[in-house]
Amino acid sequence: MHGTFAPGGHDFVWKGPAIGLLDLDAFFASVEQLDHPEWRGKPLIVGGSPERRGVVTTASYEARPFGVHSAMPSAQAVRLCPQAIWTQGRFDRYREVSDQVMALLRDETPLVEQASIDEAFFDVTPGRFNREDPVAICDRVRARVRSLGVTCSVGLGVNKTVAKIASDQDKPDGLTVVPPGTEGAFLEDLPVGAMSGVGPATERHLHELGVRTLGQLARQDPEAMRHVFGVTGPRLVERAAGRERSSVSPDPDPVKSVSNERTFSQDLTREEDLRAAVLSVAAKVGARLRRKGLEGRLVTVRLKYDVTHTKSAQAPLPQATDDEHVFGPVAWRLAQGLWQPGLGIRLVGVGLSRFGEEDGGAVQLELFSESPSPEAESVRPRHGRDLSTATDSIRERFGDGALVFGRDLRLKDRETDTTPMNKDRF
Repeated sequence: MHGTFAPGGHDFVWKGPAIGLLDLDAFFASVEQLDHPEWRGKPLIVGGSPERRGVVTTASYEARPFGVHSAMPSAQAVRLCPQAIWTQGRFDRYREVSDQVMALLRDETPLVEQASIDEAFFDVTPGRFNREDPVAICDRVRARVRSLGVTCSVGLGVNKTVAKIASDQDKPDGLTVVPPGTEGAFLEDLPVGAMSGVGPATERHLHELGVRTLGQLARQDPEAMRHVFGVTGPRLVERAAGRERSSVSPDPDPVKSVSNERTFSQDLTREEDLRAAVLSVAAKVGARLRRKGLEGRLVTVRLKYDVTHTKSAQAPLPQATDDEHVFGPVAWRLAQGLWQPGLGIRLVGVGLSRFGEEDGGAVQLELFSESPSPEAESVRPRHGRDLSTATDSIRERFGDGALVFGRDLRLKDRETDTTPMNKDRF
């Protein structure tokens, strides 16, 4: 039994955990239509321009019947829906509305775990903070969000996996309830790709094993799945059967990584341009790390050659840092190992992770100590961080354009204008 229920419109008493997932519908586009009444009811795309190799960030529900969806190249979206209204987006405004939604959700329960700018889990288990029917609470949440001028879809179940899948079943402005004890029937015929964490590679591997539905996955032998997928195998079986035991924490898990990436309207083919891109992106990561008070010990670089080909590499640091003058040169060395002269690069990503780990242990950086980079030779680490913090202060006070380095100017006319997704909470 599952579906949309009005308060009092069901004949069962909820017993046990009740976890909801609130998902704001076509969020960026919905905010734009809220602020621009003349755009309501019309195909709207938030994304970068086709001329600058942009991609679709969000498409309104009016644009989706034409085949437009998130992450689609803007040039393709234009061909599919030439009459669409385009806007690059305003992330600060989206954050403002998101904060309003999360505040009203916390009015209903203190157990709210924000998963991204447009999603949050919440616990409304009867007896934990009140005895009200969880279905009635979810219906009220939807009405309150609607009063802000946007809509949300809500899934309600006994755990996070069921709630997340349920939230995708009735969009937009829907409420899908999976009563306790009906998880298996609800999940049985859904494709394995409906479950979060099953990406294209895992889905393809499952299909090769003859496993196409969550019901089929739930009936697999956990140990046999461990042999194929490692430690995640038994977990996949447990979640597909609806037996996951999960909790909602008002204090989300610590940030696991901080990263930034840039897509370029023209491929980078020269070494000096690629180097400038890596160091520029690393500087953005450094600024984010310092804002969060985080220091990491693992550098990751990601290069995309075309729509389907991406390579990445990682290297540890001898000690944690938030200074791009330290990890930036390491990122550049990693990029050099992934690139060949003349090869076109359309996207550069840099990230730092492993926060809060103790220094020491088996760390090998000989690969990066053979010949110091120009940055390492010309900027001492302490002086480099002083320069970075001074730059942070100037940009915070006067804007990002108040202080620009030569590496940024080199790439100024080559970056795409796509709005960053920024799906993390930070």
